[in-house]
Amino acid sequence: MILAIAGTSVKAQNVLDGVYVKENNPARRVIPYTYLREADVMWAKRIWRHIDLNEKINAPLRYPKTNDTKDRKNLINVFMDAVKEGSLTAYDPQDDEFTLPMTMDEFGKVGGADSMQIRVTSAEPPYDEYDSTVYRAFNPDDVIQYRMKEEWFFDKQRSELKCRIIGICPMILARDQEGNLIEGGQKKLLFWVYYQEARRILANTEVGNRFNTAQRMSFEDIFQKRMFNSYIIKEDNVYNRRVDDYKVNPLDALLESERIKQDMINFEIDLWEY
Repeated sequence: MILAIAGTSVKAQNVLDGVYVKENNPARRVIPYTYLREADVMWAKRIWRHIDLNEKINAPLRYPKTNDTKDRKNLINVFMDAVKEGSLTAYDPQDDEFTLPMTMDEFGKVGGADSMQIRVTSAEPPYDEYDSTVYRAFNPDDVIQYRMKEEWFFDKQRSELKCRIIGICPMILARDQEGNLIEGGQKKLLFWVYYQEARRILANTEVGNRFNTAQRMSFEDIFQKRMFNSYIIKEDNVYNRRVDDYKVNPLDALLESERIKQDMINFEIDLWEY
């Protein structure tokens, strides 16, 4: 029997919220990648893509919006909590080669908040005015997209076209010095996460399955099984330019993104002759 003291709440013991103990995802081990030799890579292409969280298929990456649920988090909260506890490294948002790790102070200002300049008047005479930097509290709902860096390659030893994710970077809408959204929908990169380092954390974090609650997936399942929708913003090229650098019209940029994706599919198909 559990006694409740007036004015306090006591957590019940030996109460199972369900019909069985969930032990699968919290204890999952990451399946290591197959060893790959440089001599086995016959063809490779580096791709950068955007995952738009407004698309319905990408909803598991965005919901739930709060951490109130005991066994589920959205992707940005998984990254934020892991970086704060020291189990994951955040890299500079402009460094997608993972050479500049962010300090916790940098993460709190750049990765965890958005700064803005305000005009402040001193409380004592002569009441001078001066500019002060204020950091707006980070809101996970502000994350609208994820940038993903990945490597596509053809393994001639196993005769298959494979993809390995290298890094993931959350993105928010940029704001001006007054905290207002910048016109044109300009976006801001928060921080890069090295995917190989994050795999164990993603594999142990449960994601809801709207078709079968007994078979819940993890974020690792979503990424490895490609259960998301995205569009290509850049392919590796000698000019180091993005798609929107030479396709200014949004529709033309989207068509170019589809062309790049189709070229990779055709490359694999053209390797075989029946």
